[in-house]
Formats: sequence, structure tokens, C-alpha cells
Amino acid sequence: MNRHTTMLKTRWPRVAAALSLLMVLGACAVPPAARDYTAFRNSKPQSILVLPPVNETTDVGATSGLLAQMTMPLAEAGYYVLPVAETTETFRHNGVTAPEEIEQIPPAKMREIFGADAALYSKVTQYGSVYRVIDSDTVVTASAKLVDLRTGDVLWAGVGSASGKELRNFSVGGGGLVGLLVQAAVRQVVDTLADRSYDVAGLASQRLLSVGQPHGLLYGPRSPKYGSD
Repeated sequence: MNRHTTMLKTRWPRVAAALSLLMVLGACAVPPAARDYTAFRNSKPQSILVLPPVNETTDVGATSGLLAQMTMPLAEAGYYVLPVAETTETFRHNGVTAPEEIEQIPPAKMREIFGADAALYSKVTQYGSVYRVIDSDTVVTASAKLVDLRTGDVLWAGVGSASGKELRNFSVGGGGLVGLLVQAAVRQVVDTLADRSYDVAGLASQRLLSVGQPHGLLYGPRSPKYGSD
């Protein structure tokens, strides 16, 4: 028996065990459940009221930064979206300004006031720069749900997130730890001065309110692809 044969016999039990473990894990892996769009398709919303996102971050600009960029993806998806400026003014005129207070208004009342078929409720959980020892980034994460204002049923829910690293390829400083620290510090300053969070929020909104994607929104009645998903 040569050396290679001996090594193979010695290692084979460990290799076999590893392969068996992979097979068990593969068998246990469950594909993500398909989203049920039955209520969405039955509702057939044509108009959407976008409510101000609830801000769960420490950045006071998170609500406005996300709200300003949620209309476009919905309109491009084929829905009529009520003008944000007008709806915000209507809430303010009635003494309701905080997103948390607005969300407490019953769906039927929203329907009575604005005449929309559905409303988009959302919240921001991350917004702004995240500084680490050797890196810095800007992250925006938000979740949303579409509610039928005629029935109060949730038609759809999703989460979207984006990073500043996806929008820029910035490099500065030399090699080694000192260079990484300088690069992280400069990125943080640049992102702050350029209001990078607003740009990242735009990408996060696109992902959150995407259509034609797995678990995304359905195409609206104004889209040529309406009814194809």
C-alpha cells in the first residue's frame, strides 16, 4: 500500500461525513414561499395615497428624504399617485403632521378624504452614515405595506435597502491600516457634505417599490404590462 492510498483511506471518512452533511442541509433547505397576490389582484387598485414614512432613525431628514422619492417608482409602475405636497398640506390643515398620527387615521376615513383606492404605509429603519473602524458607508433601509382603503386589507408588503457603496467608487489614502482609516474618515465627510443619504434613499425606494420582480408590487392599470404578472 503506497503513501497516497493510505492518505486517501485516512481522509475518506471525513470527506464522506462532509458530503453527507451537505446533502442533509440541501434536503432541509426550503425555498422561499411564493407570495399570495390574490387580494392584490381582486382589489385592482388604480390610485395610491403615499403616507409620510414613520422615522425610526436618529436622522430628522429620513421621512422627507424617502417620501420625496416614493412617488416616481409607483407612477412608473402604472399607478396614479396622489400629489405628495397636496396630501401633506391636507393633513397639516387638519392638525395632523406626525407620521405616527397619520397612520392612526382609519382607512375608510382616508378613502373619504382623498378618494384613493389604496394607501402606502412605510417606515425607515436605517438612514445615514455608518462609521466603522476601517470603513464608512451610507445605508438606507425601509419597509412598506399597501393597504386597500375600501376594505382595510393588506395587499402587499416588502422591504428595500441600499448602500452608498453602490453609488460611488471613491478611493483615497495609502495602503495599510492608516490608509484605510483616512479613507473611511474622508468618505464619511464626503457623504455628509453631499447628502448621500438622499441619493441612497432613491435607490432604496426603487428596490422597495419594484414591479415585475419576485415578491414585488404588481403592475398598475396605466402600465402596458398590466395583468402580465
